Order: sequence, then C-alpha cells, then structure tokens
Amino acid sequence: MTRFTSFVPVTAALVLMVAPALRAESASDRLQEAATVLEEVMQAGDKGIPTDLLERAHCVVIVPGVKKLALGVGGKYGRGFSVCRTADHKAWGAPAAVRMEGGSIGWQIGGSESDVILLVMTETGARRLLDSKFTLDANAGVAAGPVGRTAQASTDAKLTAGILSYSRSRGLFAGLSVGGATLRNDLDENKELYGKEMTNKQIVAQNVAPPETAGRLISALTKYSRTEAGGAERTRKP
Repeated sequence: MTRFTSFVPVTAALVLMVAPALRAESASDRLQEAATVLEEVMQAGDKGIPTDLLERAHCVVIVPGVKKLALGVGGKYGRGFSVCRTADHKAWGAPAAVRMEGGSIGWQIGGSESDVILLVMTETGARRLLDSKFTLDANAGVAAGPVGRTAQASTDAKLTAGILSYSRSRGLFAGLSVGGATLRNDLDENKELYGKEMTNKQIVAQNVAPPETAGRLISALTKYSRTEAGGAERTRKP
C-alpha cells in the first residue's frame, strides 16, 4: 500500500522536473520540431514508417522529445500535435495540440528522450482521439507499428490495429515498465496557435484554418502520404 501511494507524488515530481524545459519552447517551435521528426523518420527508407500505412491513417500524432525519467517508479511527459484528415479525406486539417502524460511501475532506473509518432487507423480511434482525455491502452487497440517501405510483410494483427505506435529513442532507459500513457487536449497551446481557447474537437469540427507555422508539417504529411497523388482515394479500394 505504501509503495502504491508513493507512486503518485513521485511521478508528479518527475513530470515537474521535465515540464519547465518544455514550457521554454513556443507552439510554433514545436510545430517545426514535429515536422522535422516526420521528415527524418519518413526519409529513413527501410527503417521508416511504411508509406502505405500513412496513406490509410485517419490521424497522425507527433510528440517530439517525450521525456521519461524513473527511479523505481517512472513518469513521462511531452507536448505535440495531432493532425486529422478533413471530412472528404483528401487533405490534412489543422493541427490540434496534445499533452502526452503517463506513469509506470516496475524495475527501472534512468532517463530517456524519444520522439513518438502514432498512426490512428480507424474512424473510431479518430473520434476518441478528440476526447479531452484519451488513454493509450489495450482498449484503444494500440500495437507496435511495422517499419519498412511497405507494410506487406507485416502481420494481420498490426495492420488491423486501431493505433500503430512508433518511437525513436535519443537517450538511455533501463527496466520494465507497465501502464499506458494518456493524450490530453493542450488548451494553452491551442490558444497560442489560434488566438482563442479551443478544444481539439472544435478545431476539427469547425474546419479551422491551419496557422501559417503549420505549413511545413502539413506539407510533409501530404508528401509522404501521397495525398496529392490520390493516395487517400486508393486506400478505400479493397
């Protein structure tokens, strides 16, 4: 009981340790980081995200530099963006800001920083993503995403998952952890981008125009999902 009750304050302390560094950046800075992460991952060839999966994705979540710290118990924290397709599925819409938060229990010690990309593959997942809090657990159908130029060699389980997850590590972390992260609306970040407080659901439902600083990210999504070449239409064929 003592161990469990100590988990919450310790995890909160870990989040507070990394949060100041994240607050030092602007929303526009993070949009450029998100674009860089996507470009680098998609340019990795056989070690990147399969283009055909990105073509079929309803939404993409990119969280650059997720911090993870642990000493017996752990916590992780990051800020990024979700971008969903427009209603006709022919273009990418405006970015909606998210916070990734979570804790873990297990034998672990150390710290790491990683870039996280999530492909939301179903309409149900896209709707849930717009909730004020979305938990990335087994109920959400999260699976490790396959890598390579195409997904043809991947298992059916991965191809039918609701959400495919990718992580690019830039640090060291040792130990076993359990428990899923959560994605929350980042209202402060949305206000900075759009000039007023907006939920992620409002950004998508109202078809808000993307800010100018999102141009590079949306261009990268368009390029690598081959939307300009009709990739979204091809994914609807059996």
